[in-house]
Amino acid sequence: MDDCIFCKIANGDIPTNYVYSDDRVVAFNDLNPQAPVHVLVIPRQHYASSAAVDDPSVWSSLMDSAVKVARSLGLEDKGYRMVINTGTDGGQTVPHLHLHLLAGRNLGWPPG
Repeated sequence: MDDCIFCKIANGDIPTNYVYSDDRVVAFNDLNPQAPVHVLVIPRQHYASSAAVDDPSVWSSLMDSAVKVARSLGLEDKGYRMVINTGTDGGQTVPHLHLHLLAGRNLGWPPG
């Protein structure tokens, strides 16, 4: 998608310091962090939301990459949260599938 900011980040059109990168997924720090650690993990291929995913391998690569990022940041001991917002009511603000990896403080429940 030509106007999708996450597609531009994934394609390298917007310079970004990746926390993680492979042929299917990139991960980078959120510009508006909601926790001391707030990394976005996105597929390189455009999916408007989780509802648009019809290939199970997308989920496999997204989740596997998120866990790799968590391990590389040393988050396993204290824990972390992975969140995927879908649609307006679900809190999705960028129409490209993305996973929020949050850590570095106690994350209360229930979430907002």
